[in-house]
Amino acid sequence: MKKKYSAHMAALYGMMIALAFVLSFVETLIPISLGIPGVKLGLANLVTLAGLFTVGIRGTVVISLLRIVLAGMTFGNMFSMLYSLGGWALSLFLMVIARKRNWFGISGISILGGVGHNIGQICVAALVVQQAGVFFYLPLLLLAGTGAGLVIGILGSMIIVRIKGFIEKL
Repeated sequence: MKKKYSAHMAALYGMMIALAFVLSFVETLIPISLGIPGVKLGLANLVTLAGLFTVGIRGTVVISLLRIVLAGMTFGNMFSMLYSLGGWALSLFLMVIARKRNWFGISGISILGGVGHNIGQICVAALVVQQAGVFFYLPLLLLAGTGAGLVIGILGSMIIVRIKGFIEKL
């Protein structure tokens, strides 16, 4: 029985990594421009949010890291990977704390993640360009992160309900 469970979980992780990778690609096709480089909806974060509520922290870390590396090598460069990793690390840290302490529901945790992601990215940008002036963009990024986090949270809530039912059957 343990092998069957492990095979099912490996397949689930593989599907989640593939879905996050495809959503990263789809996002490169969506032209969103608010005058700030890098502002996007964060569709792949649907998988991160769903993972946090279904497969746990370890699985979510593995899935997200693999997605960032794969997407960075395929659609980006080392700088885009570095920005993504910085945003992801702070975002996931904040979402894990909020989840463990039951501070917010799914949408609230997603908004926190969106805001955290933008703060993490702007901190990495400040380190890379060695200019504090990049923090000028922070208010707009916080607004974008809140809006994107809300949309991802609403969609994520619908997905999580369905995935939990599937996982409970394993």
